[in-house]
Order: sequence, then structure tokens, then C-alpha cells
Amino acid sequence: MMANKNNVLEVKDLKKTYTIGKQSVVALQEVSFSLSKGELLVIMGRSGSGKTTLLNLLGAMDSPDKGSVSINGVHCDDFFIEPNATAYRRKQIGFVFQHYNLLKDMTAQENIALPLIMQGVPKNEIEQRVLSTMKLLGIESYQDQRPSYMSGGQQQRVAIARAIIIEPPVLLADEPTGNLDYATTLSVMEAFIDVKEKREQSCIIVTHDPKVATYADRLILLHDSKIFSEHRKEDNKLTIDFVLSQLNKVNRKE
Repeated sequence: MMANKNNVLEVKDLKKTYTIGKQSVVALQEVSFSLSKGELLVIMGRSGSGKTTLLNLLGAMDSPDKGSVSINGVHCDDFFIEPNATAYRRKQIGFVFQHYNLLKDMTAQENIALPLIMQGVPKNEIEQRVLSTMKLLGIESYQDQRPSYMSGGQQQRVAIARAIIIEPPVLLADEPTGNLDYATTLSVMEAFIDVKEKREQSCIIVTHDPKVATYADRLILLHDSKIFSEHRKEDNKLTIDFVLSQLNKVNRKE
């Protein structure tokens, strides 16, 4: 896979094997793909297909046995090793989780500002960037509220704001709608679309939810720790019926 100057992320031949007792389990094998600027990529697959392992490798929370990752054309040779891994996560990657992971004693505004505070950004710049990001996601009206007073959808929008406040090249989201009802799921996905379109944010979302895949520019299906198929919106429109049909093909492989 040749590097493309329009690609924010290049992943080549990632492989990961875990040893449990005397048994080796291949969690990911020879996975390669790229992510372009402003692209929303959704990754799906059954439990055990390698989704979580892939996300952990991209977030430098685990190291591969082989393969490479490049961001904006820069090969990340040592980012799996501390303290480089922490620096990489602070500057290059934004994270959104299923359980929000907001600090309960901080307001929405304070939660969002935290990554900038850790980077030593001046206070007046922090205030401007936090307000701008909250406006983007439509959450400025509850900037002084703490998580316990917010709905699940509101908390997830705050989590998205916190993840993009450092303007990372890549945003990783692990089941970001897993705890949300149908209407709130749609609202949160609209937030991802706003971020993608207004800030050209590149996103990778791992999910089990076919509804989430309908928002993607591209869908990758994992099976048996490798890429089973790949589909682009312009080719297949990624309707829910199409996504379900592809998932059924994966299920028939079991």
C-alpha cells in the first residue's frame, strides 16, 4: 500500500497474537487500510473478530507483533513505547468511549478543557477554543452542568467535544452509541457528521449497530481477525438493508 498525501492514517499489515497459557490466539492478522481527511470510517464484525484489538493498536494502548502505522505521512516507529505512547495519544488521537468517561466533579466546560490544560495552553485560548467547540456540537447551553445532570446523549456530545478539542488528526470511537436509545443514537451520529463536515475531522467508529454504519463514508467488516469486505457509500449507499445483508454474509461464515 503506497502512501497517499491525502491520507491522514496509513495502516499496513498489522498483526497481533496473544498467548493464553500454552495457547496462541491470533487477534489480528495482516490488516491494511487508509483513512483520508474528513472521512468517517465504520468498522463492524462479530465479537472476537479483531475490532477492539485494532482500536487498541491505533490508540497505542497495545503494540502489534508486526506492521506499521503512519499519521500524516510520518511513520510512527516508537509510539507503542512509553513515554512516546502517551505523547502520541495526547497529540494525534482523540478518544470517544461507550461510557463517556467524563469526570463527575467537573462541569461540561471543564471536562472539555482538560486536554488543553494538560498541554499548558494559555487560559484565554482555552476559553475561546472550548466555547467554539461547544457551539459546534450545540452544547453551550449546559456548559456549567455536571455529568449527573446531563442525559446520555448530552454526555456523549461533551465527550466528543473533549476528544476533538486538541484537533487530533484521527478520532477513535468505541461503541459511542452502545448505551443510547434509537433517537439519541441518531442525535449523536449527527454530531459526528457535524464534526466531520465542519472541521474535516477523520473518524473511525467501531460499532455493532447497523444504524451507525449508514452514516459512514466507508464500511469495513472484520471476520476471523482480518478484513472480510470493504464498502463505500458512493458504491453501495450503505443503507441499513445493505449493511444487514453484509453482516448476514459474515454470519454465514461462522
